[in-house]
Amino acid sequence: MSTAQHRSREGCWTCRAKRQKCDKAQPACHNCETRGVSCEGYALRLRWGTGIASRGRFTGAEKPVEQSIPPRPKGRRRDLSRERRRRGLPRGNEKEDEDKEEGYLNQMSRTPRWSPADTSPSAPSTWTPRTAENEMLFEEFLSNGINILHATTIQESNNLLWNRLPMLCEQSDALYTICLAIQVSLTDQLKVRFFEYFDAALGKFRSALAQHVSIVCGTVSDTSTLTSKKQILHGLPWTMHLQGMYNILQTHELQGHVEHRTPFRSHLLEVMGVMDLPTFSVGRQNPCLGLWRRYCRETKHMTRNDVELVSGLPRSLIDLFSCIGHGATEEDFWDWPGAPGALLQCHLWEAYRLAGILTVRHRNLPPTLVCHTPCSQPPITSGCMASQTLRARCLPSTEVLVSRILSCVDAIRRASSDPEESSYLVMNSIIHPTFVAGLQIAIINARPDFKELISQCILSDVPGLINTTQGELVLDFLRGMWDCADEKVDVEELARLRGFELVLL
Repeated sequence: MSTAQHRSREGCWTCRAKRQKCDKAQPACHNCETRGVSCEGYALRLRWGTGIASRGRFTGAEKPVEQSIPPRPKGRRRDLSRERRRRGLPRGNEKEDEDKEEGYLNQMSRTPRWSPADTSPSAPSTWTPRTAENEMLFEEFLSNGINILHATTIQESNNLLWNRLPMLCEQSDALYTICLAIQVSLTDQLKVRFFEYFDAALGKFRSALAQHVSIVCGTVSDTSTLTSKKQILHGLPWTMHLQGMYNILQTHELQGHVEHRTPFRSHLLEVMGVMDLPTFSVGRQNPCLGLWRRYCRETKHMTRNDVELVSGLPRSLIDLFSCIGHGATEEDFWDWPGAPGALLQCHLWEAYRLAGILTVRHRNLPPTLVCHTPCSQPPITSGCMASQTLRARCLPSTEVLVSRILSCVDAIRRASSDPEESSYLVMNSIIHPTFVAGLQIAIINARPDFKELISQCILSDVPGLINTTQGELVLDFLRGMWDCADEKVDVEELARLRGFELVLL
């Protein structure tokens, strides 16, 4: 009867692998020679538990010893990865480098508050923004790219930013560079250079903040707003810029009287107020500041039926959205009387009004993101006060609301293809109502035609409007939820897990 073989724990590596008894002879054991195999010896072997090191000073080393650490070229990781992409690396390595860049941006966004220590310039010292190539990009931005920033009409006469932007960019390299970065992100041939411009723009923005700690000028406010918009277009974290700008403004003009603000400063504050509304964002990493309710609803020189430029909505309707979670009801949106405007604008406002009803009905905002400052006054519409004394209204079902929202959005998409309507930029603002309708998972999954319609609207190639990755991110997010088919999924948590801060404007 054969005896059981015991695994050698101190023998040569060949006997260990074969579970053979080793005689430990030097320099090679006799058992290996007898079997006619090569003896691998007795040298100490160091191996990683799983794969190779992915972080720390042993990154990329095959063994956890100093001699195995690969040499690292001098320079910042992002600069080196961009240089490798220019030389034509394989696709896999390029994706790895992009992930590292995005990881850096996500890490940067975890700082919730602004402080002077965070404003050290990080733009490359060799960066020269005002070159002939960049001047052409800037002219293209003024002609086309700027249209992505608002939802009214091309060359809107009331668009104070459009009228003053060239002059402000002459005063501020930071604002000029951010305009370039936005245009690069919208130009197919230059998208691979986005992070180059992004890094330079962010560095100059921080430098501008450091130089204007004591005196806040208009260019810094513009720069903060456009920096946020630039990151919004790519789903990158952006609320830290809004938080930082608010911390600065809070010690200056926000404490003064509303009547003392210039129209341009009020416009910039309204833009920040719209971007701050929690119902217009998903995956928010910083809490709502309540800017619109606290600083924009009492503006005297603007009537409530005037249209806010970025959202394309009447201020009276934005007033209602700003009070969601602070007393606004489904009846308030149902009773909203509307405002005079073009036919396309009326379709948009109807879609938002109905989306507001759905938002109140299925509201699911995490407590950490809700602004807890009290509402200065209840939402005001012509019929809301009377509705409080009447019996409960018979409001449309969720399925009816979804159908009506999508019909309005589809009407906007079809009409926007008409050359006669090419001056309207209403399509820039359809993401929010479309997204709210798309969140009704059971209804959407039961109607494949609704899925197709949502895809066509979000990724519409209407002439004169610029399609960005923002729509692709939103649609990809919705499709993931449709595939999950779970009505109880936490939308905010899912977005944060994916590293998104999506703005639905």
